[in-house]
Parts: sequence; C-alpha cells; structure tokens
Amino acid sequence: MKTNFTMMQYFEWYLPNDGLWWKRCAAKAKNLRSLGITGVWLPPAYKGTSQDDVGYGVYDMYDLGEFDQKGTIRTKYGTKDEYLEAIKAFHEAGIKVFADIVLNHRMGGDEVEETTAVTDSADDRNRQVGGVEQVKVWSKFTFPGRKGKYSDFIWDHSCFSGTDRAENEQDRDVIYRFTGKHWDPDTDPEKGNFDYLMGMNVDMNNPVVVEETKKWLLWYINMTGIDGLRLDAVKHISFPFYKELLKEIRSHEESNIPAVGEYWSGDVGQLLYYLDQVDNEMSLFDVALHYNFYNACQAGGYYDMRQIFDRTLVKERPDHAVTFVDNHDTQDGQSLQSFVEDWFKPLAYAMILLRQEGTPCVFYSDYYGNPVRNRPMVPNLGKLIKLRHSYAYGEQIDYIDHESVIGWVRRGDADHPHSGLAVILSNGEGGTKRMEMGSEYAGVNFYDALGNCPETITIGEDGFGEFRTEGGDLSVWVQKEAFEDLVVNE
Repeated sequence: MKTNFTMMQYFEWYLPNDGLWWKRCAAKAKNLRSLGITGVWLPPAYKGTSQDDVGYGVYDMYDLGEFDQKGTIRTKYGTKDEYLEAIKAFHEAGIKVFADIVLNHRMGGDEVEETTAVTDSADDRNRQVGGVEQVKVWSKFTFPGRKGKYSDFIWDHSCFSGTDRAENEQDRDVIYRFTGKHWDPDTDPEKGNFDYLMGMNVDMNNPVVVEETKKWLLWYINMTGIDGLRLDAVKHISFPFYKELLKEIRSHEESNIPAVGEYWSGDVGQLLYYLDQVDNEMSLFDVALHYNFYNACQAGGYYDMRQIFDRTLVKERPDHAVTFVDNHDTQDGQSLQSFVEDWFKPLAYAMILLRQEGTPCVFYSDYYGNPVRNRPMVPNLGKLIKLRHSYAYGEQIDYIDHESVIGWVRRGDADHPHSGLAVILSNGEGGTKRMEMGSEYAGVNFYDALGNCPETITIGEDGFGEFRTEGGDLSVWVQKEAFEDLVVNE
C-alpha cells in the first residue's frame, strides 16, 4: 500500500436495515477523499440468511442483491446495482475499495440431507466423544432464486467438513464431523483445533470446492472492480489455502491485488507465524496492538506507555501490519467486545495515524459516532486524519521514554509543503518533552493543531522544542500554515 494510505472501515454492526447503505456510501465518497481517506473496507455484499444479516451469515456469494432469495432481493445494504454505483463513486473520488471476503462457512441451506457423522467435543475438537450416527443437516444449497446464473455449482454435504447442528438431534455441546472428513491441522490451535467456527464448515481439502472458490473470486473481482480484499476469519481456514489462492488470483489478474487478513489473536507470535506460513502474501490486522490499547485504557494512568508498541505486529513486521483501534467485532455487545474507552481513543488514533509504521484503518462509528450504542464521535479524529494526509511525513524520531508522557516527531519533507509535526500524549498527568525537529526549523513557531494547549512553541537554534500536553490528552504541534489550514477545513 502507498505511503500514508489511510483506510476506513465504512460500516459497523448496528446499521439500520433500510437498504440505503450503498447509496450513503456513494454520497460520502468525495467528502472522505477530501478528508484524506484513500481506501474503504466495505461490508460483505452478498446474500446472507436474511435481509437483516450483517453479511457474515453467508448464503449465496453470487447474489449481490439481485435475486429473490431468503425473502428479499436486496441485502441489508441495498441492491447489486447500488453496490456497483457505490464502488464507482469511490473510484471517481480516488478511493480504493476493499471487499469483505467470507469463505469459511455457509448458512441457510435450502434442503436437508441425511448423512453420517461423528461428534467431537466443542471445547477440544481433537477429542472424539461419540461414534458414527445418522444426522439430518441443512447442507444442500441449490440457490433456487438464482437458477444457475453465474454458476450452476450446487453445494452439498460433500463440500463441508462439519456443522454444530443436526435437525434430528437435541441441542448438544458437540461438533458434528462428517464421516470421512477431518479438521484441517493447519489452523489456529485454540479449542485443540479451530477449523470449525460456525454454520456449515467449508472443506478446503475438497478440490472441487477450492476450484469453485477460485472461480467465484475471479468473477467477483471482475464483476465489481474492487481493488483489495479483506479476508475474514483466516485462522479458521487451512493456512496454505490463502497462500495458493492469492498467488493464483494475482496470476490471473496480472496485478498484485492487496489483501489484509483477520487473524484474531493478541499473541503477536501467532500473527508472525501465520504470515510466515502464507509467505507474507497478505497483511494482517494488528490485533495485538488493539489489545495493548484496550489494556492501557483499562489501567488508566497505571499503564506503562513505554510498552504500548511492545509485542505488536506494527513493531515486529510493520510492512504487513494494518493498525486499528476498534472494529465491528469489538463493539459493545459483540463476541469480541473490547471497545477502547472514549478518553483513550484520541491517543490511540494518534498512535496509528501519525506514525510512519503500519497502515491505519479508522472505524466508521469512531468517526461518525454511534447513537444506537450511545457512543460519541472521537474528538478531533477528522483533524488527525487530515494531519496524516497532509503533514505526517519525513524522518520519525521517537521519544517513547517515559511511563506516562511519550512523543515523537515527523521532520517533514520537501514534497509536502509545511509538513512535519510533533506529537505528545499522556495517559496520566500532563507534561513536557524536549524533542528535536531539526535545525532547519530554528525560530519557527509551532501551534497545537488540536487546540488543547493555547501557547506558541518556538524551535530553538539547536532544532529542539519543549512540547507540552495536558493530562490524559494529546497535542499535535504544527507550523502556522498547517494550523490555519486545519482551522479553515474544520
């Protein structure tokens, strides 16, 4: 991804089911680009189990809101034509579009099939707890509303390795593994083996399934014109699968379409291991950094800020780290709830937007607020995005040397007028930090772009300035022209 590429996750969990989302996306495209957003990650666009489905209960990946299936033509977000118009609007504004790709499972089958399965423990999938039994499962997907358009492939139980529900069985805390199938060993080791996540688990060892998946992805890229892939739940899919899939897709497309995977683990060692297994063919979301942010906000002033980047992907492998503060899964009420507290969010966003390492991803409800969950917009987030786009350039010098007050400078470059800035933040009491902008800035006045500190700081003859921040807050110091630009564009 290009220097200072900035992505926004342009959706959240609690959007209304009014079918207007793709139209809203198209209407906001130019505004987002003027802010400094250069990429958007859009929600899954294909038909789910119902019109209200957020997109992860995948039913038919060829139905982008075009066919009458599951009681609806449109998805929660709108119709296929509206989706394509939204992508076109983003492209016309100069914004890359990343599509959410969910390949792990299928849900909402059209017909029940009878097959045989053994039962494995839900808590330890390597431990079989029951012998072979006859089960009835919703494993046949005929897509009657689509009638074979785009693909006549029919999914049946041979395409899946297991499920967690059988029609002829009472609810049991087990996983049904179909006879002759196995959980792929090259997955995350949680629960003994985390191949199975939900629904009908797609069998990536079945060559027919793999071929159909490749065919679909090529169709999807060509049909929509998307620019990048957000890959869902990669820890649950055979590690070699995506390495081979991405290489083949790129050879067909004759372009190095970027991909970022969601491997949900706070252990940076697991993230690094996965990147090694896929030959660094993708980036990963830096979940480890997210948890550092979460732990820091929970600890208040007792968190040692010198450790905020320790054991993170952005520190260990920055070129493959997509940094974020929160997302739809970490929101209140969701399965991975770990929402960063409001007071700490501006600090966290400064740490992903104004540094040179990593590619930041801004969360939709942090920028716009979320009235459904009574969450405000993050103060000054628009300014931080603008600062990244226009002024966060040049050599970075870190001053991450105090348990509460840390900072860094970006010294600017000749290609970006008035670029260069100094960032200082504190999770405890306010303080100052002597940081070097460079002798070329001697005598230049700097102002807090966020308005938290009203004074003027003048760089000394030695190139250093004594920069300040208030307690539990953040200041970003810039030159006069940059400060005035931000005020005008407020």
